[in-house]
Amino acid sequence: MASFNKLGVLTSGGDAPGMNSCVRAITRTALYHGHEVVGIHEGYHGLVNGFLSPFDAREVGGILQRGGTVLGTARSEEFYTEEGQRKGKAQLDEAGVDALVVIGGDGSMRGAMALANLGVRVLGIPASIDNDIWGTNMSIGVDTALNTIKDAIDKLRDTASSHRRAFIIETMGRNCGYLALMAGLIGGAEVVLIPESEVTIDEVAEAVEKAYKRGKTHSIVVVAEGASVKTAELAAAMDELKVGFSTRVTILGHVQRGGRPSAFDRLLATRFGVKAVEALLEGESEVMTGLSGRDISLAPLADVVSRQREANLDYFEMAKMLAY
Repeated sequence: MASFNKLGVLTSGGDAPGMNSCVRAITRTALYHGHEVVGIHEGYHGLVNGFLSPFDAREVGGILQRGGTVLGTARSEEFYTEEGQRKGKAQLDEAGVDALVVIGGDGSMRGAMALANLGVRVLGIPASIDNDIWGTNMSIGVDTALNTIKDAIDKLRDTASSHRRAFIIETMGRNCGYLALMAGLIGGAEVVLIPESEVTIDEVAEAVEKAYKRGKTHSIVVVAEGASVKTAELAAAMDELKVGFSTRVTILGHVQRGGRPSAFDRLLATRFGVKAVEALLEGESEVMTGLSGRDISLAPLADVVSRQREANLDYFEMAKMLAY
């Protein structure tokens, strides 16, 4: 069985609920197998600048249920350069770290691939509420974020019904419509706007007006931040077109990233963390953990960084049908 002496772990990019659960699983699994662990603080910025410290079982005690990331995360312009990447590798070499686990989104996986190209033994774990990482059905943080959005929609529906209003709710997701689509489906939205499928302002207005004429007391429109029609533009147009309901806008923003990870995210993060260490012990490198059905799989990092996961349009058609 291939092994390593000292394992490094870092979280990078946007924080996602469940990252701490994953750090805990990685640390304790490596320690169980008799290996040292080093925590790298503030993502690739911390790697380049040598923000490394030993991690033992107590360092990760009490973090399973915490949102965010105890290791911290930060953008690093320097790491985008080859010189910065070489500085990061030098920091690992100096600390005696001979294997690295990177927890983060697509940009973090590209950083992991860059280090792999320099000879670092690296394994990625997907963590991004956007769920836009190819090679996994779900990333760490997605389920918690989706539950946050669902709770917001449920609450906004109460006030929308009381005042006979249409609420336009904007979600995060960058160029992937997963969060908006799933939130719209489980939240009973009349219309969902996502980057993967074009919907015009007139189509949105028509759907909302039909809901009004059918006697509905409210209307919910969910907009992904990457949709071609922008939230402010849509709200202004709906007021001008007089769709029956008065219109209000709620942009959920970074509240979607916070909070205690759900049971699903804690379990997924834990399974990913254990799998990552076991895969490194078995000689794997330049791969990312992923959820495939109910199983934890491995996908080549080269494939992960060259593709992007998109929302499943079968759910888009389902959402339209159920909005009737």
